[in-house]
Amino acid sequence: MKTRIITLLLSLTILLNSCAELLTALETVATDAPLTEAEVVEGLKEALKKGAREGAERLAAENGYYGDELVKIYLPDEAMVIVENVSKIPGGQQLIDDVIIRINRAAENAAKDAAPIFVSSIRQMTVRDAFGILRGESDAATQYLKRTTYDDLANLYRPQIQESINKDLVGNISTQDSWDALTGKWNKFAGSLAGRLAGVEKVETNLGDYLTQKALDGMFLKVAGEELRIREDVNARVTPILKKVFGSVD
Repeated sequence: MKTRIITLLLSLTILLNSCAELLTALETVATDAPLTEAEVVEGLKEALKKGAREGAERLAAENGYYGDELVKIYLPDEAMVIVENVSKIPGGQQLIDDVIIRINRAAENAAKDAAPIFVSSIRQMTVRDAFGILRGESDAATQYLKRTTYDDLANLYRPQIQESINKDLVGNISTQDSWDALTGKWNKFAGSLAGRLAGVEKVETNLGDYLTQKALDGMFLKVAGEELRIREDVNARVTPILKKVFGSVD
């Protein structure tokens, strides 16, 4: 009887060990299995949504633009004549500060509606797009979003930026009015004989377009930062599919 019990226990031990080894082997195969096209597409879409959503949320928060020197929007260099002269009058510096705040607040407000535009683009991602992103540069996903969403985002940002610069500052003069007056006078001089002899060039900058571009540059800078985190920081890969897809190219 004792011999039978010992034999039975040994058999059970061997069986349990075999089961454990089998499970380990299966897990290893599942983890090391080649990525399918569906997994790559799913993983990249998830990464894009995560990066785009978090990048937009950062900028949509109060001071998302205004409080971050990396993306804070200022007037073009050509506007320094306005800035320097207005700031000399009583309360002038406050007027300039108000313009900068309004521009950045408009950009922050527009960023709140950026996510649906990103998601719409991400839904249309093809297998070819996904593999190109996976094997591409550290900002390949951001560049994909930039190619496929820039125009729609510009249409979202531009009217809000334009509204902010059309508001009167003082004496019924807005930032846009001041800009037009400044560039108009400069361009008149640049087109004159004296201007041509001096070799000066006309200023063709459209203020609304310039500020919209700066706002979008800030948006994609933040998205690129989130993408880089997912690519380089394993702790940023918060789901199994992200871990598998980006782990495959580590």
